[in-house]
Amino acid sequence: MNLGSLISETRNARTMALDGVSTREMVELLNQEDARVAPAVAAVLDDVAKAVDAAAAALQAGGRIIYMGAGTSGRLGVLDASECPPTFGVPHGLVVGLIAGGPGALLKAVEGAEDSLQLGEDDLKALHLTPADLVVGIAASGRTPYVIGGLRFANASGCTTVAVSCNPASPIASEAAIAISPLVGPEALTGSTRLKSGTAQKMVLNMISTGAMVKFGKVYQNLMVDMKATNIKLVDRACRMLMEATGIEREQAEQVLQQTDHDVKPAILMVLTGLDAPRARARLDQHHGFLRAALEAAHD
Repeated sequence: MNLGSLISETRNARTMALDGVSTREMVELLNQEDARVAPAVAAVLDDVAKAVDAAAAALQAGGRIIYMGAGTSGRLGVLDASECPPTFGVPHGLVVGLIAGGPGALLKAVEGAEDSLQLGEDDLKALHLTPADLVVGIAASGRTPYVIGGLRFANASGCTTVAVSCNPASPIASEAAIAISPLVGPEALTGSTRLKSGTAQKMVLNMISTGAMVKFGKVYQNLMVDMKATNIKLVDRACRMLMEATGIEREQAEQVLQQTDHDVKPAILMVLTGLDAPRARARLDQHHGFLRAALEAAHD
């Protein structure tokens, strides 16, 4: 493929004078380009919704969400994966981020790693891929061999596959069952896909993981009720969540949370139903961790 023909690699006529304007004008140009990202993502929400449903189905089937990419795309996948355990209380390894060249490539580019079809396959093999897993290939260009190799292996393994790219009809889009291709246009700095393309990819990955976790019972209303309160800030957030969800005062909220080891979900159920901590946990287990369903059952 001729890289120069890709939208993400072409020059942007609106920013040709990037090096000749004032600092204020320069950041305004960058901001104006960024403003094009959200509408581009909005145009592909049908495809994002399909990916969310596929991700939720993978989790419900005992599978994982596996992101893979190179460079900025790989780093964004690792970032999204790494934030799922503290945000949603899921175990490490349920959402996985793979980057071409391995963890060292997060800080320093590994030359040639992204150009290997085999490396993408090998990294998935090392995870002992199963058909229940969802594999999400991320590449702004849409033609990264590492991602193509991974998607091909995932397809052959019976996995559902998703491609996230910023070029139309890209090679990775043709490899995946679900293709998400927000067209953000040429970058403000030619070929620097950490800019608009990276922002679009992060928005999409945020929606995939957040949406999947909502559908996996990790959210009540718009509260991250399975968050792990692992520091002072998060203990305070847990307390505020319980107060907001139930209307109780801080002192009572703190007392209830002490009974659940600062686990918000059973604490909310305790306050709203009068159950004690063991019974609240048992009720949640009966409803597969879905707090709304547990509360509705209590009121039947």
